[in-house]
Formats: sequence, C-alpha cells, structure tokens
Amino acid sequence: MPSPLRSLLRGAFLACLAAPLAAQLPTAEFAARRDSLIRALPDGVILALGAPEPVPDYIPFRQHPYLFYLTGFTEPGAALVIVKKGADRRDLLFVQGRDPAREVWTGARLGVAGVRPRLGLEGRDAAVLSTVLDSLLAIHGTLHVLGDIGSRMTERSLHDQFIDGLRTANPKIEVVDARREANRLRGRKSPAELERIRIASELSAQGHLAAFAAVQPGVAEFTLQAIAEATWRQAGGDGPAYGSIVGSGPNATTLHYNRSERVAQEGDVIVLDMATSYDGYAADITRTVPVSGRFSPAQREIYEVVLGAQIAAERQIRLGGQARAMTDSATAVLRNGLARLGLIESPDATYDCGSARQPRTCPQLQLHYMHGLGHGIGLVVHDPEQYTLTGTFGIGSAFTIEPGIYVRENLLTILPDTPGNRRMAAKIAPAVARYANIGVRIEDDYLVTPAGVERVSAAVPREIEAIEALLARPRLPLDPAAVRRFLELKTGRTDPPR
Repeated sequence: MPSPLRSLLRGAFLACLAAPLAAQLPTAEFAARRDSLIRALPDGVILALGAPEPVPDYIPFRQHPYLFYLTGFTEPGAALVIVKKGADRRDLLFVQGRDPAREVWTGARLGVAGVRPRLGLEGRDAAVLSTVLDSLLAIHGTLHVLGDIGSRMTERSLHDQFIDGLRTANPKIEVVDARREANRLRGRKSPAELERIRIASELSAQGHLAAFAAVQPGVAEFTLQAIAEATWRQAGGDGPAYGSIVGSGPNATTLHYNRSERVAQEGDVIVLDMATSYDGYAADITRTVPVSGRFSPAQREIYEVVLGAQIAAERQIRLGGQARAMTDSATAVLRNGLARLGLIESPDATYDCGSARQPRTCPQLQLHYMHGLGHGIGLVVHDPEQYTLTGTFGIGSAFTIEPGIYVRENLLTILPDTPGNRRMAAKIAPAVARYANIGVRIEDDYLVTPAGVERVSAAVPREIEAIEALLARPRLPLDPAAVRRFLELKTGRTDPPR
C-alpha cells in the first residue's frame, strides 16, 4: 500500500497532467518582441548580453531575462546584436561554438550552424563578438545596452566590464541604457506568457497544498520546503522560482528567511512563501498557517487584518484603473487594524527613525509592515510590470498583492532611544507582548486579461475557516529520527529549541 505522501504527490502529478501544458513559445513571438524593441529605439547598435557560464559549470545556469525575452535562447555566453539604420536592420546571435570535448561536461550546444534553423536568427561565434562590435561601433557610434549594467565602480558586473572594454577600444561611442524601453515591453505579457504564469501558479498551489498536509508540531521547516518543491518539480515545474521561505515562530517575522532549519512548535504560525517557474515564467505565492491546526485568538486578529488589506487592494484592480488606489486601500486597512490592536498609537502616528545627527520621523505602520504591496511577475519573480511605468492596469498585467504584518519580539529594544520613542514604547508594549513572534503574509498572483482579472493562485485557500479545515485532515507521518539527526549535527542537541 502506498504511503500517504506518495499518494498525495501522485495525485498532484496526475492532476497537473490532466490539463495540457503550454507548448514552447514560437520563434515568431520572439521576433515580434525584437520588432517592437527596434521601433522603440533610435538608430544604432543594440546589444543584449546573456548570462555567463557558471563557475564551476555544474552550478545551475539561468539565462539573463533580456536575452531570453528577445531570443528564447538558453545557453550561456551568448549575446544578441541588432544593427538598425533607418529601415535597414540586421539581427545577429552570438553563441558558443561546438566543442565535443567540452560538451562531454556541459551537454550538446546548439552551435553557430544551429541558430538559424532553430531560432530564425543569423548565428555568429561568440569568440568574435568584441571584434564585430568594434567594427559596427566605428560606423554607427551609438550602443543601446540591455544587461546587468550601471553597477558601482567597486563592484563592476561582468556586463559592465565588457562595456568598459568597448568604451576603451571606442572612446567616442555613446552608450545608452535601453532597459526602460525593454521593460515597457516586458511589462505587458502576451497571452502565451500569461498562460505560463498561470501554469506556474497552478503547480505552485499544488506544492502548497502538499506542504499543508504535513503541518503539525514537530515538523521541520526543511520538510515542508522539500515536500512543496518535490511536488511541483515532479509535475513539470522548472524548480524554485526564488529561494523558498519557510519560517516558523520567530522566523515568520523575518521577511526573506531562507535557512529552513527550525522545528515548528505548538502555538507557532508558519509563513510559506514559495513557488515554481514554468518554462521560465515565475509564480509567487505566500500563505500563513497555524502549526496547531487552528489560529489562536491573537494569530486570528493579525491574520484578519492582513487578509482584509489584500481583499481591499484587489477590489481596486480594473482595466484602466489606477494602481495607486490598490496601495492606498491596503495601507488604510493595515493602519486602522494595527491601531485597533494597539500595535501603533493611531493610524497616522509616527516614531523617531533617524539619528541624533539626522533626526527624522517615519510612520509607525513601518514598525510592522516594511515592504511594498506587491510586484510584477514574469521571467523573474520581480519582473517589470506596466502599472509601475504607466500607473494603470492594462491587459497583460501580471503581478502579486502581498500585504503582511510582522511583530518582532525585540522590536522595542532596537528603536532609537528618544523621548518620543520611549513614550510610544510604553503605550504599545502590551500589544507587542501579546502578538510577539506572529508574522503573517498573504500573497496571490493576478493576471489582467480581456476577460477580466484572474487570481490564478486561488487554489490555495486563504480564508481562516478553509485553512483550518485543511489542517483538520489526517496529517502525513513525520520522521522524528531525521529531525533528531539534523538537530544533533547542527546544534549538538536532540530536543528542538524554542
């Protein structure tokens, strides 16, 4: 008889197979993206730099998003060069040459000869990229660049170093950052891109639901992470879209906690911020659940404020609507809720957040809510989104809404020591003690299509009653011996610390 975990994973896998997965993006879509970028830029040479070969080469490789967006090419050490002069243009993709001895280690490369039949571009050897660019820039003079550029002089990226070399060899050229134009294009997702984000969200939801089935006192954070990642990888996901965040107890109040080392205890909440990519397109889902199976009164009070903020924000999503209204609505709910719970003095209260030399004040809201409401999703988990450039929602928008409240146990001890902060601390101290170590974040993925707004991560419940109903089902068996081994190796103890 199969184990409960095996049955659960098999069920998630078969559920995903029931719906057809999207086919690979056609070369025509990449060509249309290049056409749009060409129209947005003046004459000159356009250069999109790819990601280098990892050192060492057994580290996973991920293509740079600008090069992938324009070509779909997924091998390292590549670059796209487009020459534009009036109505004339030439598109060149520079790739690594075939090397059978090297390919024993890396796998087969497409090679120069394979570029045109596979991608519809003229292929050139990456070894001559600098030489070709020197010749083109001597004629055209302007270089529009897409890549990791503009870093500080003390931390020059590999892309910056390459451009520095071009400047040295061609001191009269004008180098122009073309990312803003490309981001306008990337911010409006095509139907094929939206479908990939939708699939990524559906696969990610299966991972969350599988992890829910193991939530119980004594479960290790790494166990929940492993269950989720195995579920979506087995179902065809690319792997984690970002470093999975599984934070229990005090770790729930650390925004980007990713060590996954603690053992969850009775009375904790766990923040599960984890998702996969599909065909290069990322999802991003966060849920917060009680380890005991039911939210305590204090946990419920925090959770209801965060959920209310998310729902208030999503009511503002409409085609042509102002994105600012989404943030304003969520912020109002959070301010009023925190004030009602006594965690801040009033909705508009401030505290001293500067220094003796540079005094300033900040909203008390930021004591418990330190991040933005959401972000675009796409080729990377924080992708360009059109509303950040236009201020309005449009067809092809793809983004998250993720309000949160984080009550750090040590909050009152890390504030600047000022008379105003001491007065504030005295007032909010009882509430901080009541809600200490409760961190709640709720995050969903939203797509704007001609048919309307779609919350594509809705398969994971966010309502308190629905979460508690799932957690009331039989739990997956734990392996306490594995947890003991881990704790002994990491801490020298076999009993989980609080």
